[in-house]
Amino acid sequence: MLKLNYIKNILKASSIILLVFQLSCVQYKKRENIIVASAGKIESLDPAQANTLRTLQILSALGDTLYKINNKGDLLPSLAKELPKVSENGLLIDIPLKENISFHDGSIFNAEAMAFSLNRFMKIGTLNYLLNDKIEDIEVKGEFLIRIKLKKPSSSLKSLLTSVNLTPVSPNSYSNYKDSFNNKSFIGTGPYFLESFNSSQQIIKPFNKYWGKKPLNKGIDFINYSNSSTLFGAIKTKEVDVLISNSIDDMQRLTLNNMVNKNQLKSGEGDPIEIGYITFKSNKLPLENKTIREALSYTIDRELISQQVSFGTREPLRSIVPPHLHNNEFSPWPKYNPNMARAILKKEGYCQTDILSIPLTFRSNVPADKLLALTWKDQIKRDLSDCIEITLNGIESTTVYKQLSEGAFEAVVLDWTGAYPDPEAYLTPLLSCNEIHKNTCIKGEAVFSGSFWGDNQVKELLDKSEKLEGESRLKNLIKVEQLAAEGSAYLPIWLVNPKAWSLKDISEPEFSSNGLIILKNLKRD
Repeated sequence: MLKLNYIKNILKASSIILLVFQLSCVQYKKRENIIVASAGKIESLDPAQANTLRTLQILSALGDTLYKINNKGDLLPSLAKELPKVSENGLLIDIPLKENISFHDGSIFNAEAMAFSLNRFMKIGTLNYLLNDKIEDIEVKGEFLIRIKLKKPSSSLKSLLTSVNLTPVSPNSYSNYKDSFNNKSFIGTGPYFLESFNSSQQIIKPFNKYWGKKPLNKGIDFINYSNSSTLFGAIKTKEVDVLISNSIDDMQRLTLNNMVNKNQLKSGEGDPIEIGYITFKSNKLPLENKTIREALSYTIDRELISQQVSFGTREPLRSIVPPHLHNNEFSPWPKYNPNMARAILKKEGYCQTDILSIPLTFRSNVPADKLLALTWKDQIKRDLSDCIEITLNGIESTTVYKQLSEGAFEAVVLDWTGAYPDPEAYLTPLLSCNEIHKNTCIKGEAVFSGSFWGDNQVKELLDKSEKLEGESRLKNLIKVEQLAAEGSAYLPIWLVNPKAWSLKDISEPEFSSNGLIILKNLKRD
């Protein structure tokens, strides 16, 4: 009887082991794809509409660009066959294209397809001013040769052609979307094709006919969570394989970094390309007064804010262009100096009897914004309460973006990531203006940025930079930023590195020069 019970126990134990083995096999099969998590929903995968980091991240895997910029800053052909050929007068750019490349729908990528995609972006693109201000016409000069005719010489166009927004789409599949966005699908030439899409999850699979280096994984599942705590919990409990740093609370970011130091996770980091800043509305008093804005530029203790908000992970910043893009350290905005701020404000009739009241708006769904606003308010109360009072107002980010150009905010906390790694990708969206009255921008990107600040010298220098190359161009753009610092319509706060964490059995995430994970290089050990 004992022997029989012994055999039964052995069989039961064997059954349990077999069941666990089978369950682990099922779980393994479920995790054949690498699961990548980020914050927020994706409503559209149309490159003409894309303007968030998470959308650009998935588009970078589904599509290709004409050129790429490597980590040394060199322009490299991708869909293009070789570097652009520019005419002597700088107005014609010929781009030969690679052959034998297919879209995901089986149609051929050629000059007609590239011209279709560029023209479509120029017509309906959210950021179409990037091209419309520069391009006169796009001509198909051969089956695999396009010619871009410029309105005036443009040295920045070559870098612009690396933007994910300009990834080509199939004319066959987008024939009904020449004048409207295609929100629910994507047909490009990239290493992955879109297998399924909804706003909370996107599944991409390797494209068997991809012309370039094949993915090292069997597919990517993008999961979009609503908040930082859910994202943080998902990587800790190993529900996801890779976590992208956007919208992660800085306390949780610190915890993840500590887990990396303890060899519990892996991590990868790219060049810092996101800037955080405050925009001042410069077309209405009191902030219409440049001297008041200048005083405010002395009131912010960036080192304190960096430590209080991010435990030092966000680097204090006194420029609106990531310094590495200028190839040197350049910080034209002044350092924290409350005594200087007080002296300036006293000359303007403030302090003691008359307090300058600044309503500061922050995006309520961006955790770092609120902490920044609270820290600045407390710091002002501590150091300059006799001169300045900060009142806070939290508004959801989509509402903030809609109301910026309406002049709804006296001061607002924002961030910006350039569409391509070049100083112009930061200066133009914040400073360019087509119509200036005194120092107020009536029509241009400075309106959409919410600052309404215009400067004719800035306009001239931005135009001049398009005719320059190399060091002379960078020096010219540095002058632009110096003028922006003097105008004080923006107050840069910090610089953020793109970062991602991965489980131990996943390779360390690698980043491209535009701050996006190179998804095809992720692999499971």
